[in-house]
Amino acid sequence: MYLAPESFPAVGGTTLTECLRHWAAVAGDEPALTFADYSADREGRQRTLTWQQLRQRVDAAAASLPVQPGDRVAVLCPQGIGYVVGFLAAITAGAAAVPLFEPGLPGHAGRLTSVLADCAPAAVVTTAAAKGAVGEFLAGRPGGGDLPVVAADRPDAEPSRSWPGPAPAPDDVAYLQYTSGSTRSPAGVVLTHANVLANVTQAVTGLGLDPREATTVSWLPLFHDMGLVLGLITPLALGLRSVLMDPLAFIERPVRWLELLGDRPGAWSAAPNFAFHYCATRVRETDRARLRLGRVGAIINGAEPINPDVLDRFHAAFAGAGYRPEQTRPSYGLAEATVFVTTGPAAAPRVGVFDRAALGDGAAEPAGEGVRLVACGAPAGQRVAVADPATGIALPDGSVGEIWIHGPNVGAGYWQKPLESEETFGARLSGERGGRPEGPWLRTGDLGFHHGGELYIAGRIKDLLIVDGRNHYPQDVEATVASADRGIRPGSVAAFAVAGGETESAVVVAEHRGHGELDEAGERDLVAAVRRLVSDAHGLALREVVLVPAGLVPRTSSGKIARGACRDRYLEGDYGKVLAR
Repeated sequence: MYLAPESFPAVGGTTLTECLRHWAAVAGDEPALTFADYSADREGRQRTLTWQQLRQRVDAAAASLPVQPGDRVAVLCPQGIGYVVGFLAAITAGAAAVPLFEPGLPGHAGRLTSVLADCAPAAVVTTAAAKGAVGEFLAGRPGGGDLPVVAADRPDAEPSRSWPGPAPAPDDVAYLQYTSGSTRSPAGVVLTHANVLANVTQAVTGLGLDPREATTVSWLPLFHDMGLVLGLITPLALGLRSVLMDPLAFIERPVRWLELLGDRPGAWSAAPNFAFHYCATRVRETDRARLRLGRVGAIINGAEPINPDVLDRFHAAFAGAGYRPEQTRPSYGLAEATVFVTTGPAAAPRVGVFDRAALGDGAAEPAGEGVRLVACGAPAGQRVAVADPATGIALPDGSVGEIWIHGPNVGAGYWQKPLESEETFGARLSGERGGRPEGPWLRTGDLGFHHGGELYIAGRIKDLLIVDGRNHYPQDVEATVASADRGIRPGSVAAFAVAGGETESAVVVAEHRGHGELDEAGERDLVAAVRRLVSDAHGLALREVVLVPAGLVPRTSSGKIARGACRDRYLEGDYGKVLAR
């Protein structure tokens, strides 16, 4: 499916700033943004801004930012209305926003420091409540103490410069989206207003949702690409109402997300695979009985590998609340393409079963038993090719290769990284192209294949386990490990390769819920069971199985398993030190 741009729904302007001004003018008294605050009220206190109120707050904050066109403004706000105002204020002031997070986000101070050093912001926008902590954090970094810090919810009474500033153009940089760094150091994807608005229209068209009837509901962090586009940019572009909540409020009680969805007919949302598992296992039966999910427009499942067993569990858990499998929309995307690339039709997710050995050899052969993979649909308004990563030759359907993308939503490159940008964003197809353009193509680093008109994701090239000349996909091995014992935490297993003699060997690190209660004999038996299962299913002999307490398998800021970081910890002996205590 390739839908041409003329079939896309209309957005409110050619830039994000134009969109805000448009909706404030034509729907000024309509609700634009609601934040459900559970920090002091278990049931959630909802605060709402109209489009006109949102514009007024954005303009006031933008006038307080001492920046020039082309500067960067780091957004270090907590989740909420202040984040939305701060992000849009940076863009309205003529700068490029850099969506980040509060310094207090556990485990990510180092990443925040490296991103700030990379983007070199001219100012920081936060909230009045977080300003003290932000100032303290910046003061401990080189040059950080000199950065102006503006509170989006309490801007200066007088403009800090000539106001209003120059209006941005469609090809101007709207923001830098820093990648989560699951396989490398964070890099800032340069996204223009044109890139972002193109992706909004692609996503809405591909999903087949009517923007006149939809509301977006999101708990995803606004510094995450999917959270930003779903919770802020799509509503801004199309004049939708956005309902936000804090990620912590979701973790505390996942039913809150589902309640917000059910309260708004036609609402749509997005979440990674783990959230579907979390809801299916953590929402109590009494809470399920109160939900009304039959009116939900769609929930996109993306941002990490999709587990078909998790989808089955979620669909079964909430069938009584009216939720139907066709409301789940498996999707594929990445920050380098703004966020959205493909999605499936409005039907129950398609699950293919493929021969495991053939898949390791690069061929997707349907089989009665084997690896179960969820189809991620087709693109809208962009092109997807599967190419040989070494030669750039486009591969036929059923062949596993690197996923390449071409379209107006693809970013301009990585901020101040010309060599990496050319390597990633400047790929060229060689040989027979089948009517596809020669380039430039975005190399995603993801392995996949086309089958039955849909895209399937096999894994990351850099994460691929190559042992004794055979390819093994880490998420496939991790799923097998998780099935060994109910105490092994689903989605908290990392499989990676380490040097071992003449070839690489595989290691698994897995979180266990009851690790502190495992005696030596119990742990030895469980490790043996894991080895046996992996050997039987994959023909793979594990060098070591490390069972650790909850929270010790590292994740990126967007929640993905950071296999490279886990490998580093293993090689540095960190797990041995922890377990010896």
